[in-house]
Amino acid sequence: MKKVNKKSLLLTSLTATALLLAACGTDDSEPAADAETTGDEQAQDGAQGGDLVIAQLSDAVSLDPHGSNDTPSSNVAYNIYESLLVTDENMELQPGLATEWEAVDDLTWQFTLREDVTFHDGSEFNADVVKANFDRILDEDIASPRSFLYEMVEEINVVDDYTIEFVTEYPFSPLPAHISHNGGGIMSAEIIEEDYAALEDGEEPGSVINQNPVGTGPFVFESWTSGEEIVLTKNEEYWGGAPALDSVTFRVVPEGATRLADLETGAVHVSDPISPSDISRVEGTDGIRVNQQPSVSLSYIGFNAEKEPFNDKLVRQALSLAIDKDQIINGIYQGIGIPAIGPLAPDVFGYDEDVSGLGYDVEEAKALLAEAGYEDGFSTTLWTNDNQDRIDIATNVQAQLQEIGVDVEIEIVEWGAYLENTAAGEHDMFILGWTTVTGDADYGMYPMFHSANFGTPGNRTFFATDELDSLLEEARQNPNQDERQELYSQAQEILVDEAPMSYIHHSEFLLGVSEDVEGLWHHPTGIMMLKDVSLNQ
Repeated sequence: MKKVNKKSLLLTSLTATALLLAACGTDDSEPAADAETTGDEQAQDGAQGGDLVIAQLSDAVSLDPHGSNDTPSSNVAYNIYESLLVTDENMELQPGLATEWEAVDDLTWQFTLREDVTFHDGSEFNADVVKANFDRILDEDIASPRSFLYEMVEEINVVDDYTIEFVTEYPFSPLPAHISHNGGGIMSAEIIEEDYAALEDGEEPGSVINQNPVGTGPFVFESWTSGEEIVLTKNEEYWGGAPALDSVTFRVVPEGATRLADLETGAVHVSDPISPSDISRVEGTDGIRVNQQPSVSLSYIGFNAEKEPFNDKLVRQALSLAIDKDQIINGIYQGIGIPAIGPLAPDVFGYDEDVSGLGYDVEEAKALLAEAGYEDGFSTTLWTNDNQDRIDIATNVQAQLQEIGVDVEIEIVEWGAYLENTAAGEHDMFILGWTTVTGDADYGMYPMFHSANFGTPGNRTFFATDELDSLLEEARQNPNQDERQELYSQAQEILVDEAPMSYIHHSEFLLGVSEDVEGLWHHPTGIMMLKDVSLNQ
């Protein structure tokens, strides 16, 4: 494939298809102030310069931060763009491009912006640019899969050059947490104008941005060879101090064995991810180490509630009861991670430890299938992408469901097509993940289970009820945290009972890392923190 640079790259076909894995992300995450200090101290011990090479499972889907919602895209875009706020390793809010924020009244949030910040194209960062970015996210013509994050915003007012206000339709206490999502990454006003001009000429939203993404972050886009690699270079003018690295290369290496071999030979510095089964091999090899990070992610097996027989709660419950999560966690993930009862990880606000899951009961599963009219079982398909751990989960679940008479055919689908086709509802069952990037239950539940978010925004099970919609809407509008907690507890009870998915586990992220790499840390959302990384050369 011919290599293209930032003047000629054009990737338009999948800009609105991506999800947070888990990941999401997928979706989507920044260093804490104290973590930055630690990184700077470490960088002083390492050599300046060098190219950090990261081997990752999948290519980015889009480098338009408003047009993607998956972890591979976010890992790259995080280094190009910055949000007004960030979250630290404890999922607590910290300053980003905004230095201060406050609730002026029940409906109004005000943000004070950093001064003397410039974009990679030399243009100025200010309140007008912030408004242009959020106006774009909310523009129906752009159809951003991240618009749900800010759909409650009615007005965006420029108070002065470095002060901006967000006025919401109803009280929305998680707004600062949503602002920290990298879907709110800020790009230059010039590139937004160019992209709109292309849109008028019939191009897809994000087509120009994918050719030349322009943010304020510590690294500058250099090139994207689709399916092979993305290269970023040092931003010498970065407001937070230039990175130690000269460049970062995100290399697409789908095969886990190849990623690990490349790490062992020194061809790459980071293998993202490594399988739990490879931990002992990495730990037993001189010069490389395992980086293990607890997460706010969920891995799950989703059921398409718009298709028979998955539109029957009894069938969904039966399949969930027939899946032994402990077998998956211990057999595939080597005991790493904790079983999931519902959609929220324990460190996410709104999690309720008193909610009881369906458990594992093969005989009850058979009884429920018979009650639903499937005493002899049925045939179905289970989709996964080309992630070896997920393929192993699919094989395990295939065998487990055979015990209750359900014949499962496994289909392995390329990542971009996987996201596009599950968003279109073409699947029966599927394996995916979701990362509660904001640390708040609103992000962990509203996009995943509200009827307004079928498809690309996150609800790929196409499950919703009026009662659940009402609870999720009330919870995001209520300013009282105790009352929000109670509403989310009720929602979790419904989701356990209705079983739109089998909640498998809350994982730990595993990286294989060269001992030459210093200052790297992994955020609980799955994003690698690279600004303060240095290489011993």
